[in-house]
Amino acid sequence: MQPIHLSGLSQTELSEFVGSLGEPPFRARQIFAGLHQRRLRSFAEMTDLPQELRARLSERATASTLTLESRYLSTDGTRRYLFKTHDNFPVETVFIPEDRRDTICFSSQSGCPLQCTFCLTAQLGLLRNLTAGEIVEQIIMALNDAYGVSVKTPRGTNLVGMGAGEPFLNFDELMKAIRIMADPAGLHIVPNRVTVSTAGVVPRIRELATIADRPHLAVSLAAPTDELRNELMPINKKWPLRDLISACRDFEESLKPNERFTFEYVMLAGVNDSDEHARRLANLLNRHNLRAKVNLIPHNPAEPLPYQPSTTQRVETFRGILETKGIHAFVRRPRGRDILAACGQLAARSASEPSSPVSILRQAR
Repeated sequence: MQPIHLSGLSQTELSEFVGSLGEPPFRARQIFAGLHQRRLRSFAEMTDLPQELRARLSERATASTLTLESRYLSTDGTRRYLFKTHDNFPVETVFIPEDRRDTICFSSQSGCPLQCTFCLTAQLGLLRNLTAGEIVEQIIMALNDAYGVSVKTPRGTNLVGMGAGEPFLNFDELMKAIRIMADPAGLHIVPNRVTVSTAGVVPRIRELATIADRPHLAVSLAAPTDELRNELMPINKKWPLRDLISACRDFEESLKPNERFTFEYVMLAGVNDSDEHARRLANLLNRHNLRAKVNLIPHNPAEPLPYQPSTTQRVETFRGILETKGIHAFVRRPRGRDILAACGQLAARSASEPSSPVSILRQAR
Protein backbone atom coordinates (compact mmCIF):
# COMPACT_ATOMS: atom_id res chain seq x y z
CA MET A 1 0.00 0.00 0.00
CA GLN A 2 1.30 3.44 -0.97
CA PRO A 3 2.27 5.51 2.11
CA ILE A 4 0.10 8.56 2.85
CA HIS A 5 1.69 11.68 1.35
CA LEU A 6 1.39 14.16 4.20
CA SER A 7 2.31 17.17 2.04
CA GLY A 8 -1.08 16.78 0.37
CA LEU A 9 -3.10 16.94 3.58
CA SER A 10 -4.75 20.03 5.02
CA GLN A 11 -4.22 20.83 8.70
CA THR A 12 -7.60 19.28 9.48
CA GLU A 13 -6.79 16.08 7.59
CA LEU A 14 -3.35 15.93 9.19
CA SER A 15 -4.92 16.28 12.65
CA GLU A 16 -7.20 13.34 11.89
CA PHE A 17 -4.26 11.24 10.73
CA VAL A 18 -2.18 12.11 13.79
CA GLY A 19 -5.18 11.37 16.00
CA SER A 20 -5.40 7.89 14.44
CA LEU A 21 -1.86 7.34 15.75
CA GLY A 22 -2.99 8.29 19.25
CA GLU A 23 -1.09 11.59 19.19
CA PRO A 24 -2.38 15.00 20.40
CA PRO A 25 -3.42 17.72 17.91
CA PHE A 26 -0.34 19.86 18.51
CA ARG A 27 1.77 17.17 16.83
CA ALA A 28 -0.19 17.77 13.62
CA ARG A 29 0.62 21.48 13.84
CA GLN A 30 4.30 20.64 14.29
CA ILE A 31 4.30 18.31 11.28
CA PHE A 32 2.41 20.79 9.09
CA ALA A 33 4.87 23.57 9.96
CA GLY A 34 7.79 21.23 9.34
CA LEU A 35 6.51 20.25 5.90
CA HIS A 36 5.35 23.63 4.64
CA GLN A 37 6.87 26.45 6.70
CA ARG A 38 10.32 24.88 7.17
CA ARG A 39 10.04 22.95 3.88
CA LEU A 40 11.48 19.74 5.32
CA ARG A 41 11.28 16.66 3.13
CA SER A 42 11.87 13.88 5.64
CA PHE A 43 10.61 13.02 9.10
CA ALA A 44 14.21 12.55 10.27
CA GLU A 45 14.71 16.32 9.88
CA MET A 46 11.76 17.06 12.19
CA THR A 47 13.83 16.93 15.37
CA ASP A 48 11.10 18.65 17.37
CA LEU A 49 9.17 15.36 17.16
CA PRO A 50 9.97 12.39 19.43
CA GLN A 51 12.14 9.80 17.74
CA GLU A 52 9.50 7.12 18.32
CA LEU A 53 6.86 9.20 16.52
CA ARG A 54 9.20 9.85 13.60
CA ALA A 55 9.71 6.10 13.27
CA ARG A 56 5.95 5.45 13.30
CA LEU A 57 5.34 8.18 10.74
CA SER A 58 7.92 6.59 8.43
CA GLU A 59 6.01 3.29 8.62
CA ARG A 60 2.65 4.78 7.62
CA ALA A 61 3.40 7.94 5.64
CA THR A 62 5.89 9.91 3.61
CA ALA A 63 6.92 13.56 3.65
CA SER A 64 7.99 13.60 -0.01
CA THR A 65 7.46 11.54 -3.14
CA LEU A 66 9.14 13.48 -5.97
CA THR A 67 12.78 12.90 -6.85
CA LEU A 68 14.95 15.23 -8.91
CA GLU A 69 15.93 13.74 -12.26
CA SER A 70 17.54 16.78 -13.91
CA ARG A 71 18.06 20.47 -13.25
CA TYR A 72 18.79 23.07 -15.93
CA LEU A 73 19.91 26.69 -15.52
CA SER A 74 19.20 29.27 -18.22
CA THR A 75 21.41 32.19 -19.14
CA ASP A 76 18.60 34.46 -17.89
CA GLY A 77 18.55 32.80 -14.45
CA THR A 78 15.49 30.64 -15.03
CA ARG A 79 15.68 27.12 -13.62
CA ARG A 80 13.88 24.08 -15.00
CA TYR A 81 13.43 20.99 -12.86
CA LEU A 82 12.54 17.57 -14.18
CA PHE A 83 11.21 15.47 -11.32
CA LYS A 84 9.83 11.97 -11.36
CA THR A 85 6.95 10.63 -9.29
CA HIS A 86 7.09 7.51 -7.13
CA ASP A 87 5.74 5.59 -10.15
CA ASN A 88 8.25 7.09 -12.61
CA PHE A 89 6.16 9.72 -14.38
CA PRO A 90 7.76 13.05 -15.34
CA VAL A 91 6.85 16.30 -13.59
CA GLU A 92 8.34 19.64 -14.65
CA THR A 93 8.57 22.89 -12.72
CA VAL A 94 10.12 26.24 -13.66
CA PHE A 95 11.57 28.81 -11.24
CA ILE A 96 11.78 32.37 -12.63
CA PRO A 97 13.65 34.92 -10.50
CA GLU A 98 12.73 38.58 -10.85
CA ASP A 99 13.79 41.76 -9.06
CA ARG A 100 10.84 42.05 -6.70
CA ARG A 101 9.38 38.55 -6.73
CA ASP A 102 9.98 34.99 -7.79
CA THR A 103 7.56 33.12 -10.01
CA ILE A 104 7.19 29.35 -9.93
CA CYS A 105 5.42 27.70 -12.85
CA PHE A 106 4.02 24.35 -11.71
CA SER A 107 2.48 21.38 -13.48
CA SER A 108 -0.92 19.92 -12.70
CA GLN A 109 -0.65 16.78 -14.81
CA SER A 110 2.13 14.57 -16.09
CA GLY A 111 1.79 15.18 -19.81
CA CYS A 112 -1.41 16.67 -21.24
CA PRO A 113 -4.41 15.24 -23.10
CA LEU A 114 -5.45 18.34 -25.07
CA GLN A 115 -3.24 18.02 -28.18
CA CYS A 116 -2.81 21.75 -28.86
CA THR A 117 -0.69 21.73 -32.02
CA PHE A 118 1.68 24.50 -30.92
CA CYS A 119 2.57 22.93 -27.55
CA LEU A 120 5.38 20.43 -27.11
CA THR A 121 3.75 18.93 -24.02
CA ALA A 122 1.02 17.59 -26.31
CA GLN A 123 3.58 15.14 -27.69
CA LEU A 124 3.44 13.25 -24.38
CA GLY A 125 -0.31 12.77 -24.14
CA LEU A 126 -1.77 12.41 -20.66
CA LEU A 127 0.29 10.16 -18.40
CA ARG A 128 -1.69 10.87 -15.22
CA ASN A 129 -3.11 13.59 -12.98
CA LEU A 130 -0.89 14.85 -10.17
CA THR A 131 -2.03 14.75 -6.56
CA ALA A 132 -2.34 17.85 -4.40
CA GLY A 133 0.78 16.72 -2.57
CA GLU A 134 2.76 16.45 -5.80
CA ILE A 135 1.67 19.95 -6.79
CA VAL A 136 2.65 21.39 -3.40
CA GLU A 137 5.94 19.53 -3.38
CA GLN A 138 7.02 21.16 -6.65
CA ILE A 139 6.90 24.55 -4.93
CA ILE A 140 8.75 23.31 -1.86
CA MET A 141 11.55 21.74 -3.92
CA ALA A 142 11.98 24.80 -6.15
CA LEU A 143 12.21 27.14 -3.15
CA ASN A 144 14.65 24.83 -1.38
CA ASP A 145 16.87 24.68 -4.45
CA ALA A 146 16.85 28.46 -4.84
CA TYR A 147 17.31 29.43 -1.17
CA GLY A 148 18.07 26.35 0.92
CA VAL A 149 15.94 24.22 3.22
CA SER A 150 14.09 26.24 5.88
CA VAL A 151 15.57 29.55 4.65
CA LYS A 152 13.03 32.36 4.55
CA THR A 153 12.53 33.61 1.01
CA PRO A 154 13.75 37.20 0.51
CA ARG A 155 11.02 38.15 -1.97
CA GLY A 156 7.39 37.33 -2.51
CA THR A 157 6.52 34.19 -4.45
CA ASN A 158 3.97 34.12 -7.25
CA LEU A 159 2.65 30.86 -8.66
CA VAL A 160 1.38 30.15 -12.15
CA GLY A 161 -0.39 26.94 -13.08
CA MET A 162 0.96 27.03 -16.62
CA GLY A 163 3.26 24.02 -16.63
CA ALA A 164 2.43 20.63 -18.11
CA GLY A 165 -1.21 19.65 -18.18
CA GLU A 166 -4.63 21.28 -18.21
CA PRO A 167 -5.23 22.38 -14.59
CA PHE A 168 -9.01 22.40 -14.92
CA LEU A 169 -9.01 18.69 -15.84
CA ASN A 170 -7.51 18.09 -12.38
CA PHE A 171 -9.61 20.75 -10.68
CA ASP A 172 -10.18 19.21 -7.24
CA GLU A 173 -6.52 18.37 -6.60
CA LEU A 174 -5.46 21.77 -7.96
CA MET A 175 -7.78 23.70 -5.66
CA LYS A 176 -6.83 21.56 -2.68
CA ALA A 177 -3.14 22.29 -3.32
CA ILE A 178 -3.88 26.02 -3.56
CA ARG A 179 -5.73 25.92 -0.22
CA ILE A 180 -2.87 24.05 1.46
CA MET A 181 -0.28 26.52 0.15
CA ALA A 182 -2.37 29.46 1.36
CA ASP A 183 -2.32 28.31 5.00
CA PRO A 184 -0.58 30.98 7.16
CA ALA A 185 1.08 28.20 9.18
CA GLY A 186 2.75 26.89 6.04
CA LEU A 187 3.95 28.35 2.75
CA HIS A 188 1.38 31.15 3.08
CA ILE A 189 1.17 31.80 -0.67
CA VAL A 190 -2.33 33.24 -0.90
CA PRO A 191 -4.64 32.69 -3.92
CA ASN A 192 -4.18 36.35 -4.89
CA ARG A 193 -0.58 35.41 -5.79
CA VAL A 194 -1.64 32.43 -7.92
CA THR A 195 -2.71 32.45 -11.57
CA VAL A 196 -4.11 29.37 -13.28
CA SER A 197 -4.30 29.01 -17.05
CA THR A 198 -6.91 26.97 -18.88
CA ALA A 199 -7.33 26.09 -22.54
CA GLY A 200 -11.06 26.56 -22.05
CA VAL A 201 -12.70 23.92 -19.82
CA VAL A 202 -16.01 25.76 -19.64
CA PRO A 203 -17.68 23.95 -16.69
CA ARG A 204 -14.67 24.60 -14.44
CA ILE A 205 -14.51 28.28 -15.43
CA ARG A 206 -18.11 28.57 -14.29
CA GLU A 207 -17.34 26.66 -11.10
CA LEU A 208 -14.36 28.91 -10.35
CA ALA A 209 -16.68 31.91 -10.66
CA THR A 210 -18.61 30.63 -7.62
CA ILE A 211 -15.54 30.22 -5.37
CA ALA A 212 -14.76 33.20 -3.16
CA ASP A 213 -11.10 32.55 -2.31
CA ARG A 214 -9.70 31.63 -5.69
CA PRO A 215 -6.67 32.12 -7.94
CA HIS A 216 -6.57 34.55 -10.85
CA LEU A 217 -7.72 33.14 -14.18
CA ALA A 218 -5.97 33.16 -17.56
CA VAL A 219 -7.71 31.72 -20.62
CA SER A 220 -5.69 30.63 -23.66
CA LEU A 221 -7.36 31.71 -26.92
CA ALA A 222 -4.74 31.40 -29.71
CA ALA A 223 -7.34 32.23 -32.38
CA PRO A 224 -10.27 34.62 -32.86
CA THR A 225 -12.42 32.19 -34.90
CA ASP A 226 -13.75 28.69 -34.33
CA GLU A 227 -12.30 27.46 -37.62
CA LEU A 228 -8.72 28.36 -36.68
CA ARG A 229 -9.09 27.50 -33.01
CA ASN A 230 -10.44 24.03 -33.92
CA GLU A 231 -7.20 23.48 -35.81
CA LEU A 232 -4.85 24.83 -33.13
CA MET A 233 -6.72 23.80 -29.99
CA PRO A 234 -8.98 20.74 -30.47
CA ILE A 235 -10.70 21.43 -27.14
CA ASN A 236 -12.60 24.11 -29.09
CA LYS A 237 -14.62 21.36 -30.79
CA LYS A 238 -16.09 20.46 -27.39
CA TRP A 239 -16.42 24.00 -26.05
CA PRO A 240 -16.46 26.44 -29.01
CA LEU A 241 -15.83 30.16 -28.67
CA ARG A 242 -19.51 30.94 -28.11
CA ASP A 243 -19.59 28.75 -24.98
CA LEU A 244 -16.13 29.81 -23.83
CA ILE A 245 -16.83 33.52 -24.18
CA SER A 246 -20.15 33.12 -22.37
CA ALA A 247 -18.39 31.46 -19.43
CA CYS A 248 -15.74 34.20 -19.48
CA ARG A 249 -18.47 36.83 -19.31
CA ASP A 250 -19.94 35.16 -16.24
CA PHE A 251 -16.50 34.91 -14.65
CA GLU A 252 -15.67 38.54 -15.34
CA GLU A 253 -18.94 39.62 -13.71
CA SER A 254 -17.88 37.78 -10.55
CA LEU A 255 -14.51 39.57 -10.25
CA LYS A 256 -13.61 41.37 -7.06
CA PRO A 257 -11.61 44.64 -7.20
CA ASN A 258 -8.21 42.99 -6.61
CA GLU A 259 -8.68 40.12 -9.08
CA ARG A 260 -7.17 39.77 -12.55
CA PHE A 261 -8.58 38.08 -15.60
CA THR A 262 -6.40 37.57 -18.65
CA PHE A 263 -6.61 36.15 -22.14
CA GLU A 264 -3.46 34.57 -23.54
CA TYR A 265 -2.72 34.57 -27.23
CA VAL A 266 0.27 32.60 -28.50
CA MET A 267 1.55 34.20 -31.71
CA LEU A 268 2.42 31.87 -34.57
CA ALA A 269 4.13 33.40 -37.61
CA GLY A 270 1.84 33.42 -40.62
CA VAL A 271 -0.88 31.46 -38.83
CA ASN A 272 -2.78 33.69 -36.38
CA ASP A 273 -0.83 36.98 -36.33
CA SER A 274 -2.19 39.03 -39.24
CA ASP A 275 -3.83 42.45 -38.96
CA GLU A 276 -7.15 40.78 -39.72
CA HIS A 277 -6.66 38.32 -36.86
CA ALA A 278 -5.99 41.24 -34.53
CA ARG A 279 -9.14 43.05 -35.65
CA ARG A 280 -11.22 39.90 -35.27
CA LEU A 281 -9.82 39.28 -31.78
CA ALA A 282 -10.61 42.84 -30.72
CA ASN A 283 -14.10 42.62 -32.18
CA LEU A 284 -14.72 39.29 -30.41
CA LEU A 285 -13.85 40.73 -27.01
CA ASN A 286 -15.55 44.09 -27.56
CA ARG A 287 -18.71 42.49 -28.92
CA HIS A 288 -19.11 40.65 -25.63
CA ASN A 289 -17.94 43.62 -23.56
CA LEU A 290 -15.00 41.70 -22.09
CA ARG A 291 -12.49 44.01 -20.42
CA ALA A 292 -9.82 41.43 -19.64
CA LYS A 293 -6.30 42.24 -20.75
CA VAL A 294 -4.58 40.19 -23.47
CA ASN A 295 -1.10 38.74 -23.06
CA LEU A 296 0.61 38.22 -26.40
CA ILE A 297 3.05 35.32 -26.23
CA PRO A 298 5.48 34.82 -29.13
CA HIS A 299 5.61 31.09 -29.81
CA ASN A 300 8.50 29.22 -28.24
CA PRO A 301 9.79 26.91 -30.97
CA ALA A 302 10.93 23.33 -30.46
CA GLU A 303 11.28 20.28 -32.67
CA PRO A 304 9.12 18.75 -34.11
CA LEU A 305 6.54 21.56 -33.87
CA PRO A 306 5.88 23.13 -37.30
CA TYR A 307 5.56 26.74 -36.08
CA GLN A 308 7.83 29.74 -35.70
CA PRO A 309 7.33 32.79 -33.46
CA SER A 310 5.97 36.00 -34.90
CA THR A 311 8.58 38.68 -35.43
CA THR A 312 8.95 41.49 -32.90
CA GLN A 313 7.58 43.98 -35.44
CA ARG A 314 4.56 41.78 -36.18
CA VAL A 315 3.82 41.37 -32.48
CA GLU A 316 4.00 45.13 -31.93
CA THR A 317 1.74 45.81 -34.90
CA PHE A 318 -0.75 43.25 -33.61
CA ARG A 319 -0.62 44.81 -30.15
CA GLY A 320 -1.10 48.28 -31.62
CA ILE A 321 -4.28 47.24 -33.44
CA LEU A 322 -5.72 45.80 -30.22
CA GLU A 323 -4.85 48.98 -28.33
CA THR A 324 -6.53 51.22 -30.91
CA LYS A 325 -9.71 49.20 -30.39
CA GLY A 326 -9.59 49.62 -26.62
CA ILE A 327 -8.04 46.25 -25.73
CA HIS A 328 -5.23 46.41 -23.17
CA ALA A 329 -2.50 44.18 -24.62
CA PHE A 330 0.90 43.26 -23.28
CA VAL A 331 3.79 41.26 -24.73
CA ARG A 332 5.13 38.52 -22.49
CA ARG A 333 8.91 38.21 -22.62
CA PRO A 334 9.99 34.56 -22.93
CA ARG A 335 12.14 33.14 -20.15
CA GLY A 336 14.23 29.98 -20.26
CA ARG A 337 13.94 29.22 -23.97
CA ASP A 338 17.51 27.89 -24.07
CA ILE A 339 16.68 25.16 -21.52
CA LEU A 340 13.22 24.28 -22.90
CA ALA A 341 11.55 25.99 -19.95
CA ALA A 342 9.38 28.53 -21.78
CA CYS A 343 5.62 28.25 -22.35
CA GLY A 344 4.77 25.25 -24.50
CA GLN A 345 8.23 23.69 -24.27
CA LEU A 346 7.80 21.35 -21.30
CA ALA A 347 8.01 17.79 -22.58
CA ALA A 348 10.41 15.99 -20.22
CA ARG A 349 13.30 16.54 -22.58
CA SER A 350 16.98 16.99 -21.96
CA ALA A 351 18.23 20.48 -22.76
CA SER A 352 21.41 18.98 -24.22
CA GLU A 353 19.40 16.71 -26.53
CA PRO A 354 16.24 18.73 -27.23
CA SER A 355 14.86 16.33 -29.83
CA SER A 356 15.01 13.28 -27.54
CA PRO A 357 12.82 12.52 -24.53
CA VAL A 358 14.87 11.64 -21.47
CA SER A 359 14.88 8.15 -20.05
CA ILE A 360 12.25 8.94 -17.43
CA LEU A 361 9.57 9.23 -20.11
CA ARG A 362 10.52 5.90 -21.65
CA GLN A 363 10.31 4.30 -18.22
CA ALA A 364 6.90 5.83 -17.59
CA ARG A 365 5.52 4.38 -20.78
